[in-house]
Amino acid sequence: MSADRRGLVEGRIEVITGGMFSGKSEELVRRLRRALIARQRVQVFQPRADTRSATERIVTRDNREISALTVTSSEELRQRLGLGVEVVGIDEAQFFDEGLVDVVMELADLGVRVVVAGLDQDYRRRPFGPMPRLLAVAEYVDKMHAVCVRCGMPAHYSQRIAGGEEQLQVGDVESYEARCRRCYQRFVADPAARVEAADAQSEEVRDGEAGEPSSSDSRHSLSAATRG
Repeated sequence: MSADRRGLVEGRIEVITGGMFSGKSEELVRRLRRALIARQRVQVFQPRADTRSATERIVTRDNREISALTVTSSEELRQRLGLGVEVVGIDEAQFFDEGLVDVVMELADLGVRVVVAGLDQDYRRRPFGPMPRLLAVAEYVDKMHAVCVRCGMPAHYSQRIAGGEEQLQVGDVESYEARCRRCYQRFVADPAARVEAADAQSEEVRDGEAGEPSSSDSRHSLSAATRG
């Protein structure tokens, strides 16, 4: 990163985001493989916090893969950047520290194309790690959607279904499901409480369907609320 390419090539930041199972890593690998086909110098990174893969590579759910360096921090990522790199890919960006934003901005300012993939929200539907700032500084943002396992609608959220209540809990289908807004439930670690919460939500949905107002009534209520 010491070679100053400013003014020669226009760098940019691309962020691929969304919930779990939405195809973020697949899209990241697709873009990076196209860059390799174009004979561009590509370097890929992933955080050590993502322990699902023990190898130095990103493996997608459709079994596509690409070599990746595993790093513990944004500073280590900075130190391991190769000279003359043209495209940098970063997977699971939500697990990095806030310093990742500065590194990504510096790379783009030097003419590097940076492609970042990561969850925008944690299982509580709260902003996750450095992702909000990355979304703010990116030139291009693509929000991916999974399929809700309950109703088949587009899923925006990563529903935790097992484990504890800490924010960082690496897992896959054994711990998480893709859910839409209507099917999402607040996760509690106690199994009995989870069943009670699920029953309460089902009852609310049934009551809502039984007493759902007409579209004209809804528009009237919304109009009155905005005027008030």
